[in-house]
Amino acid sequence: MIELYKGGAYVLDGTRIVADSEDAQAILEREMGRVPAKEEARKQTISYGILESHNTSGNMEKLKIRFDKLTSHDITFVGIIQTARASGLTKFPMPYVLTNCHNSLCAVGGTINEDDHMFGLSCAKKYGGVYVPPHQAVIHQYAREMLSGGGKMILGSDSHTRYGALGTMAMGEGGPELVKQLLNQTYDIPMPQVVGVYLTGAPVKGVGPQDVALAIIKAVFDCGYVNNKVMEFIGDGVASLSADFRIGIDVMTTETTCLSSIWKTDEKIEEFYEIHRRKEDYQELNPGKVAYYDRMVMVDLSKIRPMIAMPFHPSNAYTIEELNANLDDILTDCEARARVSLGDQVEFSLKNKVRNGKLYVDQGIIAGCAGGGFENICAAADILEGRSIGADEFTLSVYPASMPVYMELVKNGSAATLMQTGAVLKTAFCGPCFGAGDTPSNNGFSIRHSTRNFPNREGSKLQSGQIASVALMDARSIAATAANKGYLTAATELDVEYRNPKYVFDKQIYENRVFDSKGVADPEVEIHFGPNIKDWPAMSALPPYLILKVVSEIHDPVTTTDELIPSGETSSYRSNPLGLAEFTLSRKDPEYVGRAKAVQVAQKAIEVGNCPAEALKELKPVFKAIHTLYPDVDRTNVGVGSTIFAVKPGDGSAREQAASCQKVLGGWANIAHSYATKRYRSNLINWGMLPFLIEEGELPFTNGDYLFVPDIIEAVREGASEVKAYVVKDTLQEFSLRLGEMTKEEREIILKGCLINYNRVS
Repeated sequence: MIELYKGGAYVLDGTRIVADSEDAQAILEREMGRVPAKEEARKQTISYGILESHNTSGNMEKLKIRFDKLTSHDITFVGIIQTARASGLTKFPMPYVLTNCHNSLCAVGGTINEDDHMFGLSCAKKYGGVYVPPHQAVIHQYAREMLSGGGKMILGSDSHTRYGALGTMAMGEGGPELVKQLLNQTYDIPMPQVVGVYLTGAPVKGVGPQDVALAIIKAVFDCGYVNNKVMEFIGDGVASLSADFRIGIDVMTTETTCLSSIWKTDEKIEEFYEIHRRKEDYQELNPGKVAYYDRMVMVDLSKIRPMIAMPFHPSNAYTIEELNANLDDILTDCEARARVSLGDQVEFSLKNKVRNGKLYVDQGIIAGCAGGGFENICAAADILEGRSIGADEFTLSVYPASMPVYMELVKNGSAATLMQTGAVLKTAFCGPCFGAGDTPSNNGFSIRHSTRNFPNREGSKLQSGQIASVALMDARSIAATAANKGYLTAATELDVEYRNPKYVFDKQIYENRVFDSKGVADPEVEIHFGPNIKDWPAMSALPPYLILKVVSEIHDPVTTTDELIPSGETSSYRSNPLGLAEFTLSRKDPEYVGRAKAVQVAQKAIEVGNCPAEALKELKPVFKAIHTLYPDVDRTNVGVGSTIFAVKPGDGSAREQAASCQKVLGGWANIAHSYATKRYRSNLINWGMLPFLIEEGELPFTNGDYLFVPDIIEAVREGASEVKAYVVKDTLQEFSLRLGEMTKEEREIILKGCLINYNRVS
């Protein structure tokens, strides 16, 4: 089904793979007449050409990227624009689309969600942007329909910013990276490796894009095969997939932890642009005659079968057939995995979902940027035509990804077919993906064609004894399960005649409702501020010496951004840094906020010229021990704050608040064995937090210990790879931390204390 090459590979004429081995040179010489240097062949990938055309550094090893367009939704754009305003923003220098698809319901926190929307509309007018009102489109569907373009690059403040199937290299990052673009700065990264994903064959009837995506994620996630690399989809199998099918695979590449994605394009993508009245934005993209890929993934589409990703990660995937055949063993394993993340905070069981030897699910959801596409919903309607979802516990909700999609479903009858079965059609809304819509009941088990199924994501509140869990599936098998009244069923088990209706895009809805400034700013417009929209608090520059208290220690294999700052109801406070910070780690370590605040009083004392040890008495013996080797350390040259340790933090969302909330509470650093994603590490840096690394093995410190880091300014300024640190007991116990590679600009941001300070206009 899926094969991972041990090393790199050459691809000849986009069709023949030659593994990078001792024989490779002889094969290339025989078939191509000459042997291109590997570095020359690397330049023949689609990815290299797009990155080269957007790089401003003149050095393809150290990229400084300027994007063509930006996009954000309503739980990120307020903070981004507020940060940019603090740094002197006067006009959006490129098209910037503000969608309102996350806090669309305006149901939590009084008026504050709609206040954020009005903030966005007023900023689109003032700075020259585009404003998409609530319920019109989810962020990524609007980008596909209206923003994408062959050979272009788009940066979005949502991790699923992926439009590679349409020939657009897109990246999801934390808000500060968009701030840099708004301030005419660059996105700075080393040249990423490129992984070829060679598709061959064609999917069997009943297999959908989510099935292919989950199979790929399962193969590459645990081994980090594509981590922070670009996935480039090529091969004869691409032609067998419709544009919608490719989009459905592509959006899920985020869950592999890759940096970005790009696909070869053809007449089906050209037709997509024609349908959306943007034929001029199509560009044919293919690898060169001899292209070299740093790694290669082989995918035989014909062997993919309906998949299910069990709680609590998209990589925890099985074929539905395999799950049904081994129910007890797999459910036992899932419950064991859950105990690692959930501990004893809540009772969690999946075995109680087995009825008469079959797995029963409580809820089905087809939604968002992954599931809400036209073809997915039409296929679900074909499966359910003439059937009923039943009048028992099982429910089915369908969220088309945009109003144009919804309107076409109404016109072709698919909407009526679904509603007649008992399914409920709802508007374009991202909530089901992060626990703000169709939240299951306690101990409920939901199957969803959405993007993630992390713990604590679907409305769970462990501190209140509440848990719900989600498995990811394709819309087709969700519909088959619905047709079977909630008993898990693969779509391949049903004999269905799929209509495959042609899509007609009507953008009249957008022309009637979307505000598009056409890039013209109106500086006279007053920005709408609601009472929940707050400025960022002042943040101190990095001091010469640091005293850090470890206030949380997490030993899960991976810590998601949902665990660092929960989604769901907290989303309403994304415009309020202090209010949101109260939720930090609340579902993972409820004591964190109190511990961090207790330490923060010392730093606040320093900032007004007082003695930190008087504000926090437990620091007195800490200073005493430090003075045995560093007698000059005092309130004039030291900072006091908190840090957390996590094995591998930052998987998942691009949300900058996973880092900024720690900073607001006095965090100065994270310590980890590795960082799950580039974007989380970037968020730490942009909020002035040191992204420390420590070797695997027994830790020299434990939760509650104080650490002392001397000469940290010098280490950051000089780009030191190793940093001396001490555990402070009665004596100082030395150990080593690493900082990893940082650009000159990133080091300066750390020194200044955060990106706002780096850019602040005095």
